[in-house]
This record gives sequence, structure tokens and C-alpha cells, in this order.
Amino acid sequence: MIPSSRILAVALLAALSGAPLPAAEKRLDFNRDIRPILSENCFHCHGPDKNKRKADLRLDTREGLFAKIDDVFPVVPGKPEESDVIARIASTEKDEVMPPPKANKKLKPEEIATLREWVRQGAEFKGHWAFLAPEKAAVPEVRSQESGVRSQNPIDGFIRARTEEKGLAFSPEADRETLVRR
Repeated sequence: MIPSSRILAVALLAALSGAPLPAAEKRLDFNRDIRPILSENCFHCHGPDKNKRKADLRLDTREGLFAKIDDVFPVVPGKPEESDVIARIASTEKDEVMPPPKANKKLKPEEIATLREWVRQGAEFKGHWAFLAPEKAAVPEVRSQESGVRSQNPIDGFIRARTEEKGLAFSPEADRETLVRR
């Protein structure tokens, strides 16, 4: 179990860096949130290149993430405290921490928190996005409609939802002459 003071320190560092911690209600997506972290920090030694792979551990496949290796599971869905990957990336021991110091890579506290939250949420794995069939996304519901801004098509719903999420506001619609010149 991780001491609460350590969790508080990670939260404080993330807040001071301006990077948001993953919200408990926000569902993390492997391809959007997790794969980039693993790719940048872990795939060099634990990726698809079998000639560079260390410890027979492969983090770019479902089997590699969840298969038992030497009586240890890299990732135990729903249980970050039992997941060796989480223990290794959060370790402060020079001989245990991943990526190792000689790799000249270090995960940021918010990346560690994101990986921990992903495991806590069940560690859903998805194949590479290029090999997945496209899915039509539902147009997001927008909380507030700003006066003077009309929705022209469904894309506007995605843009409006994202601007609200970021706390931004639209500029007023340009007059007709300006629109014609554009």
C-alpha cells in the first residue's frame, strides 16, 4: 500500500506543473492515454524488437502486459498495488526503478498517476488504432449554448464540448462582410 503522503506529493507535483491528474470519472483510453507513455519510456527495451527486448517482457501486446513472468504479473487489472509495472515505475530504488537510470528516461509524476489509474480502472487494452475498425462517435451533449453562435453541423458539437471542457469561450460571430471575405 502506498503511503498517503506519497500520493499527496504526486498530486501536488502534478498540480504545480499545470498538468491535470486523471479524473476518477474520466475513462482512460489505452491508445490515447497509455500507449504514448509506454512507447516513449518503455518500448525501447520492452517493445516489438526482439533483439533489444529485456527480461522477456513485452509491453506492446495484450499477452505481454498480462502474462505471468517468473511468478510476477506485469499488470493485474484493477489492482495497481499488485502490478509489477506500477511498482517498478514508482520505485525509488536504483536497482528496481524503470526505466533504469542509464536509459536517460524518467516518467513524470502525472504519467505514473495516469498508468496507476489505468490499472485501477481495469487496464483495458486496445490494439494499435490503425488496425481497429473506425467507430462512429456520438455527438457530445453541450451544457450551454452561447448566444450568437449557431451549430452548423455535428462537428460543432465536438468543438463546443471541447472548448467547454477547457473553460474557453467562442469569439462573437463575424459580420457578413468579414465572412464573405474569408
